[in-house]
Amino acid sequence: MKSSELSPIEILLVEDNPGDARLAKEALKESKIANHLNVITDGEKAIAYLNKLKEYKNAVTPDLILLDLNLPKLDGREVLQRIKNDDKLRSIPVVILTTSKAEEDILKSYKLHANCYVTKPIDLDQFMKVVRSIEDFWLSIVKLPSKT
Repeated sequence: MKSSELSPIEILLVEDNPGDARLAKEALKESKIANHLNVITDGEKAIAYLNKLKEYKNAVTPDLILLDLNLPKLDGREVLQRIKNDDKLRSIPVVILTTSKAEEDILKSYKLHANCYVTKPIDLDQFMKVVRSIEDFWLSIVKLPSKT
């Protein structure tokens, strides 16, 4: 099957910073792999989206989640815990993409079964490079689970 015949990879970005969301969108737009990015701005909405509640009843289950830790309403640690404790969601890879370099955040994220932890660089070019690296690894190299 040609890659043009495959449906795009569904990515959920949970990010409250509009600038970081825009940069991620730009970096993924130039991707070699067809992808569709949905951006959710807080933890409560992320859980509603993933569980297809209310306005998200027609949401597509993501193939990959990029999750910030410092979110309003429900922080990323709680979102991660809920994802990994849910039989329907736990197989979705979750990449923590955050400004936090705190060892306790890194350790807690891995204890909650994050698939990887990436610290956002402050520099714009480096941020774009990081998002492209995530995209290269998770969309080109890794075999993601098929949706059931």
